Amino acid sequence: MIRKEAISIVVKKIGDHPVISANGLISRDLFEVCDRNSNFYMIGSMGLASSIGLGVALKNTKKRIFVFDGDGNILMNLGSLITIGTAKPKNLVHVIFDNSSHESTGGQPTATNKIQLGKIAKSTNYRVFQVKTKNQLVNVFQKIKTIPGPIMVIVKIQKGGVTSKRINIEPTKIKNRFMNSLKK
Repeated sequence: MIRKEAISIVVKKIGDHPVISANGLISRDLFEVCDRNSNFYMIGSMGLASSIGLGVALKNTKKRIFVFDGDGNILMNLGSLITIGTAKPKNLVHVIFDNSSHESTGGQPTATNKIQLGKIAKSTNYRVFQVKTKNQLVNVFQKIKTIPGPIMVIVKIQKGGVTSKRINIEPTKIKNRFMNSLKK
């Protein structure tokens, strides 16, 4: 399964819950698959989706907050896992789309084929689920509906696919519409 397929499956399972998506191809795929006001697309700030997601989760405790991250992005900010694990937001679900590659910047390899990201997350108080197939992905999102967070779902994906179009919404508008969606 490629990232765009996985994102499509996940957004169908999570409904209209807020999503903070990492910069690069993850945000572009989410934008193309399911643009909506409750999506916050990172533009530029590599590795910070998890930190922003934590802030949103802590401020909006009655909403389930989803972070769509890549393996390269989370490796840029592993310290956020410690902060998230310490804060223990029950409403945070952190989805890592892992293709062992910095695909957005040319496909340079990451270290996720040599380290176990799930073990790191478990050691910081996450509940961790790992999936490799579409069926496993559907099943895990059914299973986690009633489990308190923080939750990490590591989705092993393949590199490739057609590159999604660029996000054509100004960053200020992305922020404003996202913040307004949180008020509902």
